[in-house]
Amino acid sequence: MGKNILRKNDGFEGQRAISIPKKVLAESCVKNPLISDLYITDIGYYPKARFHYRRRIKGADEHIFIYCVEGMGSITLNKQSYNIEAGEFFVVPKKVRHFYGAKETNPWTIYWVHFAGSKADAFTKYLKENLNSFKKSIDYSEKRIEIFDSIYERFERGYSIENMICANLCFSHFLSSLLQPERSFNQNGKQEEDVINKVIDFMKKNIDAMCTLAEMAHEINISASHLSSIFKHRTGYPPMEYFNHLKVQKACQYLMFTELRINEIAAKIGIDDPYYFSRFFKRRIGVSPHEYRAKRKKIEKKE
Repeated sequence: MGKNILRKNDGFEGQRAISIPKKVLAESCVKNPLISDLYITDIGYYPKARFHYRRRIKGADEHIFIYCVEGMGSITLNKQSYNIEAGEFFVVPKKVRHFYGAKETNPWTIYWVHFAGSKADAFTKYLKENLNSFKKSIDYSEKRIEIFDSIYERFERGYSIENMICANLCFSHFLSSLLQPERSFNQNGKQEEDVINKVIDFMKKNIDAMCTLAEMAHEINISASHLSSIFKHRTGYPPMEYFNHLKVQKACQYLMFTELRINEIAAKIGIDDPYYFSRFFKRRIGVSPHEYRAKRKKIEKKE
């Protein structure tokens, strides 16, 4: 990781990334006995991430999983360096000083996850003690990528209790596929699309509009009261509150990965008044859009 590596903080074309709010982690993961021992805090995908570079002097609070499917990169733990190539994954233990980044001439494409919990600790320890390395080679599998994509899609559809549980339980399957890939994949039919999924699809397609409950109900041909009842029962949130969660999630991504002005971001999630958008955002995240962007940039500089 030489001094000549250029740093890039503003993202990569085609990238995907989600950072789960700390409040959601505290309420839905840390306190949930189903997933408190293994849960994701951040997840993403960086294609051909030229100049991707991270530097954490004190390490991270979570373990970091990096799976390279194309190109090359390198990772340094304390004073030991590793080259990472396509078909290899690496786990960076929590609280360990590290540096990592893509090779400039052949930059890596990576799937990555920050994860925590007692099983996360055990998984990392297992790699070191049984494989004698934090790095391992694995054959490429479309099924493995499908699992990753399904986890990401769950988070992208909001932070309902159901989504948090399903996504993190799927992550256990994902990790097992890294240790014994030949035993990990069974044929499973696609999940049937139900009313809830149709409504969430409608929300995502209309993230730039201010849809009403009546419009959502009309879209799937049921009454608004029935929709409200079954939606809250399944997700833990009323439909409109869930819709607002998705809007805030999208706004966070614009703040993290673009230089769009606050009023432009507001318009992209269906809010014409930037002052109302700031209040709307702060009520759900705890800081204003300006403060959120500044905080994320400050974190990037420290890393």
